[in-house]
Amino acid sequence: MIVLKTSRELALMREAGRISANALKLAGEAVEPGVTTEEIDRIARKYIESCGATPNFLHYNGFPATACISVNDEVIHGIPKKTRVLKAGDIVSIDLGAQIHGYHGDNAYTFPCGAISKEAEALLEATRESLYCAIKAAVPGGRLGDISSAVQKYVEARGYSVVREFVGHGVGASLHEDPSVPNYGTPGRGVRLLPGMTLAIEPMINAGKKEVHVLADGWTVKTNDGSLSAHFEHSVAITPDGPVILTQPD
Repeated sequence: MIVLKTSRELALMREAGRISANALKLAGEAVEPGVTTEEIDRIARKYIESCGATPNFLHYNGFPATACISVNDEVIHGIPKKTRVLKAGDIVSIDLGAQIHGYHGDNAYTFPCGAISKEAEALLEATRESLYCAIKAAVPGGRLGDISSAVQKYVEARGYSVVREFVGHGVGASLHEDPSVPNYGTPGRGVRLLPGMTLAIEPMINAGKKEVHVLADGWTVKTNDGSLSAHFEHSVAITPDGPVILTQPD
């Protein structure tokens, strides 16, 4: 069931989104050669809790950390570790969110660690731009497939592939709500987009082939061919005036 949010609920989601976005910004600023992913996770958790909010990934279905931190060929759900030391040239996807006043924010960004290759730069740019193409399509009266196809069309035209097994989702009083938001699809198909819908739109794009697998830890998802992967996400509200990004930092 898709839950349409009231103006009051959207205001609460803006606050959750602001905290989530600020935490992500701080985490990204900590991405440097020699830093561990556990240190980055600690920074994000400290900020979220200092705002009186709760890290909404922590213990979610047993996940052991505040942030999913995935490096290079890791697509999503990487577990922060004190033994995972970042090095120059890595690309680091950080996915996190905060819950406050009963509502959730959810966002992600792939950060360069020092100087990165031109291949990596191009992948990050394409994935980030595909997110904004999708957001632009999140208008009242449209269809969910308009959002999905916007991502697919943009990245596949540039030679990249779309992960199929993992998708975006509704977000609100629950971290994951209906509907699912794939990053591939057909324009004009799917549920009608209505004011009050709130979606976590999150392209997960591979430089190589689309196939992925989950590691033995039960969480970390990697590309089968070892190619780089990037992940960008915003929580977005559909309003009568068009899409509004809820995960905006100060």
